[in-house]
Amino acid sequence: QAQLVESGGGLVQPGGSLRLSCAASGFTLDYYSIGWFRQAPGKEREGVSCISSSNDSTHYADSVKGRFTVSRDNAKNTVYLQMNSLKPEDTADYYCATIWPGCGGNYNGDYWGQGTHVTVSS
Repeated sequence: QAQLVESGGGLVQPGGSLRLSCAASGFTLDYYSIGWFRQAPGKEREGVSCISSSNDSTHYADSVKGRFTVSRDNAKNTVYLQMNSLKPEDTADYYCATIWPGCGGNYNGDYWGQGTHVTVSS
């Protein structure tokens, strides 16, 4: 069964770091551009970052630019989101998904993981 599984969420203090992982099973991630999305309580889901299938293009929302880094390890069939200098407003459920039409300013999630929760609080 094909699935995406996020992990790495948790509670962290402001200014701290977390690394989220998005592991694929049942299919190969190599052929897919992958996006990270988040949804905070009472807010709409937003795209945070994406990485192209060829690993030559990334994109970040303005709110996380300079703090978050997306990467992929196709050998491990996994995409990562390194989150540094975390702020309370980064608190949300984080999801990875295959995306279309590709990694750029506008992308849409297609096949989703179940999410992992991040809380940034002192």
